Amino acid sequence: MKKRISLLIGALALTLSFTGCGSKKELEYDETQLTYVTQFIIANFEVMDEEAFDNYRQASEYQINKIMSEANAPIEPEVLISMMDAWEAAEKECGEYVEHGEYQFEGSDSGVVVSTEAVYEEREATLEFKFDENLNIESLDIAADYTTGEILKKAGMNTILGMGTVFLVLIFLAFVISLLKYIPMLQEKFTKKTEKNKTPVKEVPKAEVPVVEEELTDDEELVAVITAAIAAADESVSDGFVVRSIRRRKSNKWN
Repeated sequence: MKKRISLLIGALALTLSFTGCGSKKELEYDETQLTYVTQFIIANFEVMDEEAFDNYRQASEYQINKIMSEANAPIEPEVLISMMDAWEAAEKECGEYVEHGEYQFEGSDSGVVVSTEAVYEEREATLEFKFDENLNIESLDIAADYTTGEILKKAGMNTILGMGTVFLVLIFLAFVISLLKYIPMLQEKFTKKTEKNKTPVKEVPKAEVPVVEEELTDDEELVAVITAAIAAADESVSDGFVVRSIRRRKSNKWN
């Protein structure tokens, strides 16, 4: 019996030792240093106007690193610019910053989160400053606090806008579909108009070549005279000539 109890105690101790080795230790940090960095950011952002924010955005990394080094605040230039954007967005949403409460620290093996409740002119908000495992600040998140009524109102407005947009699109599509029946009519009308505007091609009549009919004269006396004249000119006998046709010339002039 004692042997079994000792075995159980040994197994339990071994299990606890493995559990202790597997768990990660919480990051050690100095609250005073984190409070200094957090307060440095809030105090400077509170008094800066839009022109001052723009000057930081236009500054070089060397200038920003020099300013942060002199202030003993290890903040990277890109992180500082992102926090400025978050601060300005919060003031547009919640109004001008007024004050904040006490800081709350929440550490883990990967970093530390410093949070505080801030009061703005229009509503309250939660500020969260996140530090990495090297205790360098990573980001600033500002979440505005809305009441249940405001959340429901905002959700209702989003629902109405979404449904309204869908209905408007459906109405527009129905209107477009209703116009499709006029397309064949317009196409037919356009085709008729095109055919009407076409200039008809006039056929050029072919010129008829007048057929000149030969006027044949069967005048035996005229034939005899012509035959005799030819025979006298050639000093031959007229029996060898045969007159097949006689054609009248249009001109009486001799060529």
